[in-house]
Amino acid sequence: MSCEHLICGRCAGPVVEGRCPACRVARADVHQPYFGLASQVVVALLVALFALTAVLAVRATG
Repeated sequence: MSCEHLICGRCAGPVVEGRCPACRVARADVHQPYFGLASQVVVALLVALFALTAVLAVRATG
């Protein structure tokens, strides 16, 4: 998600410019990815989950 096209309800300015405290808080919230996790960590967790699921499926059928 991007804040480039968001308009602040308090100052009516673009949120990306951060004119008022509400803009700055909204901009910080929008740019906080995955609760502070880097995208590489999220991808690694998904790959590990998929691998674990595959191992469990093979063990269940074998």
